[in-house]
This record gives sequence, C-alpha cells and structure tokens, in this order.
Amino acid sequence: MVLQTRSAEYSYVPRQVESYVKRISLGFPVVAITGPRQSGKTTLARHLFAEKPYLSFENLQTLRAALADPISFFERFPNGAVLDEIQRAPELLSYLQGVVDQHQIMGQFIITGSQQFGLIAAITQSLAGRVGFVELLPFSLAEICPQTEPRTLGVNAWSLNQQMFTGGYPPLHDKLRASFLNPSDWHRAYIASYIERDVRQVLGVRDLASFERFVLLCAARSGHLLNVQSLGADCGISTTTARQWLSILEASYVVRLLQPWHENFGKRLVKMPKIYFMDTGLLCQLLRIDSPAALATHALRGAIFETWVITETLKHRLNRGQNADIYFWRDNHGVEIDLVYSHEGKLHPVEIKSGASFSTDWLAGCEKFLRYAGARGAAGVVVYGGEEDFSILGHRVMSWRGFA
Repeated sequence: MVLQTRSAEYSYVPRQVESYVKRISLGFPVVAITGPRQSGKTTLARHLFAEKPYLSFENLQTLRAALADPISFFERFPNGAVLDEIQRAPELLSYLQGVVDQHQIMGQFIITGSQQFGLIAAITQSLAGRVGFVELLPFSLAEICPQTEPRTLGVNAWSLNQQMFTGGYPPLHDKLRASFLNPSDWHRAYIASYIERDVRQVLGVRDLASFERFVLLCAARSGHLLNVQSLGADCGISTTTARQWLSILEASYVVRLLQPWHENFGKRLVKMPKIYFMDTGLLCQLLRIDSPAALATHALRGAIFETWVITETLKHRLNRGQNADIYFWRDNHGVEIDLVYSHEGKLHPVEIKSGASFSTDWLAGCEKFLRYAGARGAAGVVVYGGEEDFSILGHRVMSWRGFA
C-alpha cells in the first residue's frame, strides 16, 4: 500500500465549493466528491483535508492491498482518509459502512470518483444516509478570474472568445501559465483519453466510428432542442441506442440535458429537452474551432455562448450545494426564454445573447414570459457578450464578466 504525499510543485486555486464541503463534512461521516475527470476533485480533497492520509486506487499496489484484506486496510486509518477513485474498488464500500457506523466520526472519510454512473449506484446501496454528495465541475469564471485581481492582469484581460475557447478544466489553466500549451492540444488528448476510452468502454461500443460521429453530432446541437429520434437517424443508430449513449454522456458530465419548464400558463409548450456540453473548450474542439479568432466569426458562436452561460449557472448552484433546478421555456409559437429558475416563489426569466451591443429587442422574450407568468414572474435578466452592467425598463442587463 502506498501513501501518497503532496508534490513540491503543488499549487491550489481556491474553489467556491469549499464552504459547502466543510459544512457537510460536519454532518456526514463520509463526503463523496464526484465530477468529470480533471475537474480538481483530488486537489480539493487533499487541500481541505490535508491532515488525512491520501490513497489513490489508481495505484495498483494500494488497490490490491485494500481488496486483499479490507478489514485490516481500514484499521490503519482510525481517523479516516482521503480515498481517491473509489469507483475502482466498490467492494470496499460495504466495509466502509461498518467502519463509519462503529466510530460515528463526522467527516471521517473523503471519497472521490470520476464515473458518476458507477460510483453513485454503489454508494447509494452501501452508504445510504451516511454520505454527503458534492458535484465538482471545472473552474467557473469567478474561480479563474477572482474579482480581487487587478483587471489588467491574468485572464481578467482575456476576451470572451478566449474564455469560451479555453474552457474551465484546471490542468489546462495551470499549463497555460507554465508552458503556454495550446488549448486544442489538451482538449484533443482529453477527448481521446476520457471520452472515447472511458465512456466507450462503459457503453461497450464496438463501432468506434459511429460513437465518434454521435459525439460530434451532439456537439453541433449544443444549445438547441434535442430530438433523440432525429439524432439517432443522423448517426445511423436506433433511438434506443441514442438514448443509452446520451444517458452515459450525461452521467459522465460530458453533456447536460436541460428540461423545459413544466407549467404552461395556458400555452402549449415543447416537451423536448435542450442539450448542452459541460465545457465550451471541449465543445470548440469537437466543432473543429482552432482559435479564439475563428470562434469570433463561427456560425455557432451564439449557441456556444449560451452553453457557457448555462454551465456557469450550474457551477454557481452546485458550488453552493443547491439543486441544479434550472429550465428553459418555449411555447409552440417559438416564444422562448433561455433560462428559467424559481427563487422564493418567483419565476426568474433569463435571456442569453452573445452580441456585444445591447438591443432593447432582447427584452421582448422576458416581457412575454412575465405576461404569461403573472404575479409569479420576477424582473428579467439579459446576459450578453458586452462589457457593461446596467438596468433598463425594470430588467437587469449583465455583461459576461459581471455574470461571474
């Protein structure tokens, strides 16, 4: 068994989820941190629980020792430990249940895992009521670009196109500062290493060409209504297979399906979800966009910006331990609100526009929605690609930087 130590080159960027992790560690004996690969789960766990021993089950020696004698393995850590990539050893979870029930120590064990679809089922079965969950996504804009930094330094000086093209994965930002790595190089390797390998293996896909085409077709639909039957037909696979592949892409944090708001206000509503990629850097790579300059004039730039705003909203909510209860609204006449959320009994409509110059026409969707929502409606928000924040006609207009 190998106890890993912190690297001398270790660097840490504060995460907004920290206070939530600390809070639930006071109420649960086990804290489970899930999320996509390379989102910073290990770094977060080791930083917040530096006093605990750290073990990774990607290390074969550690994995074999734990599986060979689980009871002796846990006896070595009476005060708990950080157990990384626990989905590689789901058999240990039943033993972990006995350990935490015996000691009744809050925050005793911190477990992490990348493949949510394997990890969550095992945890739910073995540790029900004993575990608090944290979903950690890649860096948000506020984490990359803290408001305390001078706006002339670092990524605060980046353009919106640079931010969307680069995305939020922590290793990429670290390497950009250290060696000016082209984001496309990192995203290409990530797609090959994790999406095509990990996800395809879970699905048991034999026809790699069809799966690659499926992912590319999903990318072209990011920010749009998703017709699964049409997607399957375009890819040459059945609707059932398309649904299965989508569910795994969503469970592994590659895509997110945004459901329509369910109340119709007397209007007929669309029932199809919208699909969004969880990182715009990966999305740009899949769309073969090779630079921020190319993104500036790309036909799908508006959809990519919408994708960026939706994922930033999800990060904001998950980092605070809130449910990811966000929706869109669209009636059968094409009237649409890109984002709707409920807060304190009010429905808040948000329009997303990639243009840098504000137009009052952008308020039309919010105005129509508020007429339908009546007393339940709250003032609208427009998030746009410009640089100024202001209020107009009772609505808020937020720049992409101010949105952070």
